[in-house]
Amino acid sequence: MRSDARSLWESITARGVPAGRLHGTSGCVALAELAHASALGGRLAELRDATVLIAIKDQLTAALVLLELDGFVRRLVLCAPDLAAEHYAGVIERSQAEACVRDAASAAAVPLSLRTSVLAEPRLTPLPARPAARHASEWILLTSGTTGAPKLVLHTLASLTSALAGQPPPPQPLVWSTFYDIRRYGGLQIFLRAVHAGSLVLSQAEEPVLGFLERAAAAGVTHISGTPSHWRKALMSGAVTRIAPRYVRLSGEIADQAVLDSLRGAFPQATVAHAFASTEAGVAFEVRDGHAGFPATLLGGGGPVELRVSDETLRVRSPGTATCYLGEAESLRAADGFVDTGDRVEERDGRCHFMGRRGGVINVGGQKVHPEEVEAVINAHPWVRMSLVRARRNAITGAIVTADVVLAEEGGARGARPAGDVLTRELAEHCRQALAAHKVPAMIRIVPALEVSPSGKLVRPNA
Repeated sequence: MRSDARSLWESITARGVPAGRLHGTSGCVALAELAHASALGGRLAELRDATVLIAIKDQLTAALVLLELDGFVRRLVLCAPDLAAEHYAGVIERSQAEACVRDAASAAAVPLSLRTSVLAEPRLTPLPARPAARHASEWILLTSGTTGAPKLVLHTLASLTSALAGQPPPPQPLVWSTFYDIRRYGGLQIFLRAVHAGSLVLSQAEEPVLGFLERAAAAGVTHISGTPSHWRKALMSGAVTRIAPRYVRLSGEIADQAVLDSLRGAFPQATVAHAFASTEAGVAFEVRDGHAGFPATLLGGGGPVELRVSDETLRVRSPGTATCYLGEAESLRAADGFVDTGDRVEERDGRCHFMGRRGGVINVGGQKVHPEEVEAVINAHPWVRMSLVRARRNAITGAIVTADVVLAEEGGARGARPAGDVLTRELAEHCRQALAAHKVPAMIRIVPALEVSPSGKLVRPNA
């Protein structure tokens, strides 16, 4: 992409009229149409130079609005559809929003009182010509914690697209798709890749996995991304047989060996990659070798993105790092420019393995247990699709380790599934062989499903 582009539209049109399309549940729009059309009903001028809160439920409509507003407004404030109603006032105050853009569904859900409110829809209104960019707009993303008010993270188009800088266009247009919402950092990264390289099939909240993947297949999807939890749910549904991508990407959670192997089995002709990124730090790396973790050679190396481990925690310095937390005294980065990701890393045999979040450690009699480490062992069992390890209070040790387990589907090459009590005994023995005694779950429970947050991550009690 062009590193000197003032707006996203200038960037994707630098080599000519874009040939890609945006596919949503509400329709399909050719990117080229945006040169002479508007999703804002001809009211773009009312938003000129403003800080605009984007609170739209439909992903296709949101994508069109982002393309139309960047470079024309001072700030874009991206609100995911699941933002709790009680947090809107704080977001508006800290971002200094003066206007909002909504669709009919979001306007009915949460009333907002702002000077200007514009209704957007995916049906475009013809315009004589697209106005020229006026700003290098700031992009405000919200952190996706499950509790408490979100933080506002300030990015620029340059920081958001730093991972794409200097990349040549693909030989043929790509068709991207993602389980993510494009108002979150992971989904926004895929949106930006897609509009620079071809087309994008957008998912929609509460859309069945089968329906989404059938739409992706109909559009000829070549590249697709999601969290490991997204992919585990897709594998459980059996819907992955509908698509045949060339590239499969995981990010947002630890990609253990079990889910990587499952995706490699489901898509033997595809490149299966897992990436590390965060809203604050930006994109740190991508691994394509099929193994969990990342090579230790990435630490301390040269290049635009620098990684290091300090106090067992991964730290990142990158041109993709955000500028600051908006309206917060807390600094986003240290004095040396590194961002503390909060992700614990352990180096073993030349490879760095993620152990989990710093705040997620279970204390069993003074000994640390990383839930994700135990989950990786459980998930390696052939009859397990996903698991969640958590603490349970104990009068003697303070806490004990417990595990909820979702089993893989029966049939096919697996045949008949053993009885539940047989499997729980097998899992307990498997853990005893692979883990220290204090890490072995004292209780293993088979459950029909595990809760996944709107951001596509397992809901953890300490999140």
